[in-house]
Amino acid sequence: MKNLDKFYIDGAWVAPVSGNPFAITNPANGEVVGQVILGDSRDVDAAVGVAKRAFNTFSKTSKEERIALLERLKAVFSSRLEEMAQAISTEMGAPISMAREQQAFCGVEHIEAFIAALKAQTQREILANGDTLIREPIGVCGLITPWNWPISQIALKVVPAFATGATCVLKPSEYAPLSAALFADIVHEAGYAPGVFNLVFGDGQEVGRAMSRHRDIAMMSFTGSTRAGISVSKDAADTVKRVTLELGGKSPNLVFADADLETRAAASVAHCFYNTGQSCNAPTRMLVERSVYDRVLEIAKQVAETQMVDDPAKPGDHIGPLFNQLQFDRVQAMIKMGIDEGARLLAGGTGKPEGLEKGCFVKPTIFADVTNDMRIAREEIFGPVLVIIPFDTEAEAIAIANDSDFGLAAYLQTGDMTRAERVADALRAGTVTINGQATNYGSPFGGYKQSGNGREGGIFGLEDYQELKVRSSIRL
Repeated sequence: MKNLDKFYIDGAWVAPVSGNPFAITNPANGEVVGQVILGDSRDVDAAVGVAKRAFNTFSKTSKEERIALLERLKAVFSSRLEEMAQAISTEMGAPISMAREQQAFCGVEHIEAFIAALKAQTQREILANGDTLIREPIGVCGLITPWNWPISQIALKVVPAFATGATCVLKPSEYAPLSAALFADIVHEAGYAPGVFNLVFGDGQEVGRAMSRHRDIAMMSFTGSTRAGISVSKDAADTVKRVTLELGGKSPNLVFADADLETRAAASVAHCFYNTGQSCNAPTRMLVERSVYDRVLEIAKQVAETQMVDDPAKPGDHIGPLFNQLQFDRVQAMIKMGIDEGARLLAGGTGKPEGLEKGCFVKPTIFADVTNDMRIAREEIFGPVLVIIPFDTEAEAIAIANDSDFGLAAYLQTGDMTRAERVADALRAGTVTINGQATNYGSPFGGYKQSGNGREGGIFGLEDYQELKVRSSIRL
């Protein structure tokens, strides 16, 4: 059993002021695998205080010094990939093969992308009007990360703080503390000065709120639900700090009749189920041209019925459980809601897959004949649940796709490149993926509407951690 009874503050693991224990459970079997102590505002005050002090020195480091530290961070992180994969698989149920290849390894990719961005970014430049533009680190950053892609989100927030010369306090999800604690050890081994990085475990109500309201935190970066993101924004308003948010999604996937249906429709369903549907940008709303609607339903049903669900400790390309009982209950309620709303259950349904009665396993589920006003088409379910909606024309498909409170990502399947460009330009989403060609590390990630504010990744991700100073030309 792993006991996380200390916080990483000022370069050392220290006893928290608070003493509220919180059990860490394995979602595959419900067994308690450890215990973490949840902090309170006093722990936040301690972490922010040392981060503020460290900023005085770290903010003055050169770009070359910060690049060297990031290179060291990447090397240490790479050497501990297996530990990271095991931690993520245990705490949130990612199958171990996927945890190794994506959940853990993406941390290396993000570090590399930020190193490239920092090298490319100019710290000072002369504007066309003769003034000098200077980019400076913003100050102490409060970072709140989720459980579903724990290291991806930690890297997307902590690494740009390191790159720009800012200092930070990280509050990871209390449900995924194992990977965060290991990351703190990696930062320590990489040689960052005390106070540059600080880790406080806690929940949103106590630690998250204390961070958002703290007058010495200059910016908050939050990834999670739209509801919680609104709360962070409100709490941060009184101190007029910068807030960046990466929130929910209900991403449309437009499948046109001229697409390679056998390949693209099947891959689209598998993508929805990936990470057990627990990705904010999952393509959970499939819009299908009516002339090929029946064929796509056949393909989708076959994929769902052959999608393996199994123990995350086993290697393979199966999907694992949902991350905890709370999420399991929510997904079950949403599946029942879809049935009650009159959608046609094409595959899956309520209950657990046969032979997997222990743990938070769910059946990969597909609803057909969905209309865009149904709750299952409008609300983020965060499970392996796909809704399929027919359309007749390109204009109707775009209208349905954009008729959402969210705008994080969109997907498009077509054999017509002119259409691909035209439709992609019309979709109100931060990222558009065409025919399965994913965007690359270092590109900005974030959404329109209630999917958030700001962007993470690459040069655009650095900018959220920087202030701009303009200096006039010097005349004597």
